[in-house]
Amino acid sequence: MPQARTKGVKSIEVAIPLLRALARHSGAMTLGELSRETGMASGKAHRYLHSFIEAGMVSQIGTGRYDLGPAAAEIGISAVARIEPVNRAADALTALVEQTGLSATLAVWGTHGATVVRWEKAATGIVTTLGVGSVLPVTRSATGRVFLAWLPDRLLGDLVAAEGSSLTMLAVLRDEIRRTGIATADAEFIPGLYAISAPVMDAQGAPAAVISLIGTKRDLLEESHPARDALLNFCSS
Repeated sequence: MPQARTKGVKSIEVAIPLLRALARHSGAMTLGELSRETGMASGKAHRYLHSFIEAGMVSQIGTGRYDLGPAAAEIGISAVARIEPVNRAADALTALVEQTGLSATLAVWGTHGATVVRWEKAATGIVTTLGVGSVLPVTRSATGRVFLAWLPDRLLGDLVAAEGSSLTMLAVLRDEIRRTGIATADAEFIPGLYAISAPVMDAQGAPAAVISLIGTKRDLLEESHPARDALLNFCSS
């Protein structure tokens, strides 16, 4: 005789679509937008949103807009970090930092773009506002440029346009990154810092994650720098 399905908490099942709606959108939403998106009455949605705000899952912006809160970001980042091959790369990131003497980040493609989910600082350390949860531009950061090179155009067009460029203008850059397997960013993005990035590919040949090495010396960008081979070997292992 088949085992009966254990009943869950109905109120949670009803409320979760609000979080999913916020996750699908690139910015904050009004109560009316959330109501239409989920098919939930505004009054009911408002009550659930208030509970999510108390729990840190939702943040209220001004008086009438809502977005995912810090608790939702923490849960999402932790969940992504457990997915293979992201999990393997995250576990080995400390060894890469020790090998190269450079700080490293691991980023995945999230709802809002290239999102840092792991940050390992070298012994020398660097001063930056970059950290876990940071969303990086696809046209100016080394991390973002790796996603730019391999992700399909439908995921990139709006973000690239918002950064004042177009996929046509970036065609040569995308081809070069795919050819070399490495993207770079100089100190124009984050003053005083230089970065190189490479993808960790999934079974379908798409970037499951991007690993970046970050330092304070411009020679990191040179093709002869030993960190380049270390990064490529790390991402392909």
